[in-house]
Amino acid sequence: MSYFIILRGPAGVGKTTIARELARLLHGCHISFDRILREQNLDYVPGDLCVPECKMLAANKIIIPLAQEKLAAGQVVIFDGNFYHKAQLDDLIKQLKFPHGVFTLKTSLEECLVRNKTRTNPLDEQEVKNVFALVAKFDYGDVIDTTGHTIDAVVRKIKNILVSI
Repeated sequence: MSYFIILRGPAGVGKTTIARELARLLHGCHISFDRILREQNLDYVPGDLCVPECKMLAANKIIIPLAQEKLAAGQVVIFDGNFYHKAQLDDLIKQLKFPHGVFTLKTSLEECLVRNKTRTNPLDEQEVKNVFALVAKFDYGDVIDTTGHTIDAVVRKIKNILVSI
């Protein structure tokens, strides 16, 4: 059965690591919105608070055809990104007419800052704080606190919830 998963949350919460593990376990296609934004020159501009909604919607237009192709072929698609604009989430779900699960991953700002420092290309501390505040403005879908949990434990929790879609 084809379906898609959206993992949203602040920088450093573990979205990409969890998305990669889900893709491996489900033989799915992982799509990183950060990568799409960067490759299409739609990403964050230093000094701005965030990537504007119009750029996020432009990224949706780029990625939706690939996702539709994968879903039509019976593959699971896993998206990961900050998704701090509700309109981007709504648009993605509206355009992809397949069953889906949305997960908001959470942890403390302090944990995000610590995890960010371990990345290959860490974000500026203020960028992490900005994204954290933006993502925290609303929850969407199932909320999962990753604090103190292994990647495997979070993946198991997501898989248990996915059984119902």
